[in-house]
Amino acid sequence: MLAWVMMLALSLPAAAQTASAPASPAANPRVAIETSVGRMVVEVYLDKAPVSARNFLRYVDARRLDQVVFYRTVKPADHFGFVQFGVQNAPARMFPPIKHEATSETGIKHLDGTLSLPRLAPGTARGEFTIMVGDQPSFDADPSKPGDNLGYAAFGRVVEGEEVLLKIFDAPTSPTKTLMGSFKGEVPEVPVKIVSARRIAG
Repeated sequence: MLAWVMMLALSLPAAAQTASAPASPAANPRVAIETSVGRMVVEVYLDKAPVSARNFLRYVDARRLDQVVFYRTVKPADHFGFVQFGVQNAPARMFPPIKHEATSETGIKHLDGTLSLPRLAPGTARGEFTIMVGDQPSFDADPSKPGDNLGYAAFGRVVEGEEVLLKIFDAPTSPTKTLMGSFKGEVPEVPVKIVSARRIAG
């Protein structure tokens, strides 16, 4: 009986065997971020960090990132630091907080151009996002450290428009401005605006 089944399988046309093969997984989504200084395209790692990636895409699809600004630049050294953008905790724009996805679970490191979720306690991240300039291993989870060692949740990376990211990063910051008393020395003189953020094909 087993030999008969094997012979039958071998006699099937090649086209029929190909048709039954599982489809390849879909490519990760890409989002075009049109800013007042140019366009960036980011790949969102839905395959590796589904919770964090879906959270970002939810803000994109609801158009809640349209007209927000890059309100913070942290630049301890040339080509090293991060920029931050998002809804700035505006109640009408925020979705509920999400489960924290540590880099030790996803395998996504905070490399140059990586998108990540800033947070307070794990599980509090919502609609604020950072983009790394230079590799930032200090944002990765590190179980060898005491206390809260879960880092930030990385979920995507800039794949086009790195020069636009550097324009945002290198724009002058004010030595005196703050946001509600925080981020002194890190607030841009003229914040770069996100005109729109939309999914794109390919």
